[in-house]
Amino acid sequence: MECSHLDQIHDVKPSAKGCEECLKVDGWWVHLRMCMVCGHVGCCDSSPGKHATKHFHETEHAIIRSMEPGEKWGWCYVDKMMFDSLPG
Repeated sequence: MECSHLDQIHDVKPSAKGCEECLKVDGWWVHLRMCMVCGHVGCCDSSPGKHATKHFHETEHAIIRSMEPGEKWGWCYVDKMMFDSLPG
C-alpha cells in the first residue's frame, strides 16, 4: 500500500518553537509534530492537548513529521502509514 497524500508535502518552516495551542494557554507537551502541509506545530497524542491530531481533524492536512531532535519519521493520518524519513 502506498500513501496517496505525499503530494501534499510542502517545504514548510515550523510555525512556533513549541505547540502553538499549548503556548497560548501555558500548557505543556510530551513531543512535537509539524504539519508538512502548512508548518503548524502541535503536540503529540501522548500530550494532554493532542493538538497535532486536532489540527488534522480541523484542516484535513494528512502528513506530519516528528519535531524531536534527530528524528526524521513522518505519519499519514488518513492512510495510517509511517515513513522512515521525510524532508525537513
